[in-house]
Amino acid sequence: MYSSAVPVHLVTHPLVQDALVTLRDARTPLEAFRRTARRISVLLATEALRDVPTREVTVQTPLEQAPGRQVAGDVVVVPVLRAGLGMLDAVLELVPTARVGHLGLRRDETTAVASQYYAKFPRGLADSFVLMIDPMLATGGSAVSGLDRLVEAGARSIRIACIVAAPEGIAVVAARYPDVHIYTPVVDRELNEHKFILPGLGDFGDRLYGTLES
Repeated sequence: MYSSAVPVHLVTHPLVQDALVTLRDARTPLEAFRRTARRISVLLATEALRDVPTREVTVQTPLEQAPGRQVAGDVVVVPVLRAGLGMLDAVLELVPTARVGHLGLRRDETTAVASQYYAKFPRGLADSFVLMIDPMLATGGSAVSGLDRLVEAGARSIRIACIVAAPEGIAVVAARYPDVHIYTPVVDRELNEHKFILPGLGDFGDRLYGTLES
């Protein structure tokens, strides 16, 4: 469904894969789902931010001076509402100085087309390292809509981190933005007729916020 040349980075760390199993399991209770979502998001963000710009610095330890490297680039994290908020705190743990934008996209349940209802970004995106976070990359419609809005706002360096991806969504992103790198633990088999990822993990937002229908 998508070419191996597409910049998809499969995060195969054992702890990531272990967390993914817990998130997939329909028996995982709300509290454990939230805790695991945070854990996997920290690990994914670590990989997605691997090439964030740094600078050489020297600090004074209690004994002597020591060289090191420090994050130099401006990092902007953009969660796609609402599910992306479940990943935000994890990223901010890694980069407390990161600025945050918000992107509200609503997917039509019939057409699967995403429409924007909110967008608020920090200034100066052209010089920022932007990480867009959304747990599910399904049809790719929301991702491309978000990327369109970020590019319009001036962003030039953008990465996507997601917990589960579908080949259809990757193909759509690659066709429109072939230089945008995608970080995910897994590319699942396909989308079903309702545009849900198979095998997937269900509706991430509903499971995260406890809004599942009884």
